[in-house]
Amino acid sequence: MSRSILVLLLVGLGSIVSAQNAAEEAIVDSSDMVLIPAGTFMMGAEGELEYSPPHEVFIDSFYMDKHEVTNAEYLKFCEATGHPIPDLWGMDVYHCGSDYPDYPVVGVNWRDASAYATWAGKRLPTEAEWEYAARGGLEGMNYPTGNETDSTLANLKSDGTVPAGSYPPNGYGLYDMAGNTNEWVADYFGFDYYKNSPRENPQGPEIGKFRVIRGGGWHSGPSCGRVFVRNGLAPNWVDFNVSFRCVRDCK
Repeated sequence: MSRSILVLLLVGLGSIVSAQNAAEEAIVDSSDMVLIPAGTFMMGAEGELEYSPPHEVFIDSFYMDKHEVTNAEYLKFCEATGHPIPDLWGMDVYHCGSDYPDYPVVGVNWRDASAYATWAGKRLPTEAEWEYAARGGLEGMNYPTGNETDSTLANLKSDGTVPAGSYPPNGYGLYDMAGNTNEWVADYFGFDYYKNSPRENPQGPEIGKFRVIRGGGWHSGPSCGRVFVRNGLAPNWVDFNVSFRCVRDCK
């Protein structure tokens, strides 16, 4: 291979890498994501087995969507990939469809959520990342914005979803980490997983029948919106009270 051809190949490769880096920066610097700094927190709470015992967890920094994925965002994914629209699409009672672009998409199962995240160049958060981010830097509190909540702080036990970002954000600038909709996360649900969860960046059980949902929703009571409460659903389950948001690793 001649020196001139080698130079051209290296220049071309450098252009590809630069373009990829620029694309990555465009995603992580998006106004729709915020940086969650690395840190340690106490995950879980004393009480019911599924969220106890409290245990110390370290989380690396990552980027997270400010709000749940909206109908408009999800529709772009469906149009670009041919993925089926949600089962509840077009049902006004659930604010699901093109007429409600800024509302969180509902009626998507775990596999749908995971497919969207992959298409967007992101992923679903781990359960530990989700709780760490939901706490917003607060320690030992029940909710993202403090120890108590009410109808001015979260959309819990109401008549339906509201547009993303309708309530005050937590300390990390994240909206609706309690209320509006429950959110799918990456992990399998393990009822007693906290008894042997690793300290650093836990990923959840290796196998399971259910995937974790977090955060409570418009159809949930306030107790379900506490940052440490966890539940599991079958990954093919669709629900009018469940949506998701995505994260992206830092370089």
